[in-house]
Amino acid sequence: MDKKSPVPSFRAAHKNLRLGFVPLTDCAPLVMAQELGLYKKFGLRVELSRELGWATIRDKVTHRELDAAHALAAMPIAATLGLGSIPCDCLTALVLNLNGNAITLSNDLWKRGVRDGKTLREEILRSRREKTYTFGVVFPFSSHRHLLRHWFAAQGIDADRDVRIVVVPPPQMVANLKAGNLDGFCAGEPWNSVAVQARAGWIAATSSELDALHPEKVLMVRSDFAAKRSEEHLALVAALLEACEFCDQPENHAQIIATLARPQFVGVSEEALRHGIEGVIDFGHGVERSVRDFCIFHRNGANEPSGDKAAWALQLVRDSGLCPDPSALSFAFAKKIFRPDLFENAAALRHTTPTASEHESQTILA
Repeated sequence: MDKKSPVPSFRAAHKNLRLGFVPLTDCAPLVMAQELGLYKKFGLRVELSRELGWATIRDKVTHRELDAAHALAAMPIAATLGLGSIPCDCLTALVLNLNGNAITLSNDLWKRGVRDGKTLREEILRSRREKTYTFGVVFPFSSHRHLLRHWFAAQGIDADRDVRIVVVPPPQMVANLKAGNLDGFCAGEPWNSVAVQARAGWIAATSSELDALHPEKVLMVRSDFAAKRSEEHLALVAALLEACEFCDQPENHAQIIATLARPQFVGVSEEALRHGIEGVIDFGHGVERSVRDFCIFHRNGANEPSGDKAAWALQLVRDSGLCPDPSALSFAFAKKIFRPDLFENAAALRHTTPTASEHESQTILA
């Protein structure tokens, strides 16, 4: 790259990129890329937009109110097929993290003697004539619904007959648990830790224990954005890839936690955020332990939107029972959405773009 042009030449060609996120611990790469000046390093002007939940993210990407977004791993597949929304061709060239979720049950259930999945089943059967227990998930096509249903099945609980599962935005989970509208939920951090701190609930299981190394969040864009503004798209992926690597390094955890605690990002206590970032989980009622690989941002090949991750997301949509035409869910279709070729191009861009200090020195020399 020419030293007089150390960053891509599209800097002034377009308005700010609007990048959406939901307030969760795993939005860290999007936030830290801004905090560390990585968007600027790759010649981008990015405006972060905090959104309430995943339906809002999907709709704003579909209607071009967002150029790109923090999204659930299966969302690009569901959006492309028009499951629950108008069809909109989407893709991902970056997986932002693996794991990071937990199942939280109410303290009312604890008072009723529930201590695990087995005793939850016993309570559900005992109370069947009195009430139907209600559990929250964050989106119909989410790892959370998948994890909760599989956990129920392993305990002998029929998710379609024995309980009610409803969709609730992640930031609203704890309030609904405290109000008694939910008896439990599956969500990403920090909302499980917030529930424990508020003495509203306790953690029964984590996603890394239930489905180790599952893809969790991705960067979702419209396919036409990736095609028409390919340089910006690749630069965005490169910036976020560098941020993912930063987020996985323990020496950076304190800075990440302090940044995410700000009101414009996640806006909860540093203590609540610390659990999900460091992986030392307070399960409630005096139980705290380290959960290996609770949330992975970069290691273990986390970021490549590889064929195995595409297959996992495809199977999630297939298992949901919410796709009216399962024949559409072919692996060839998924490979058009999970794009390792674009990931590799963005990864190569990282090695040809100067560091922030190099960029500054080259600008002075120019």
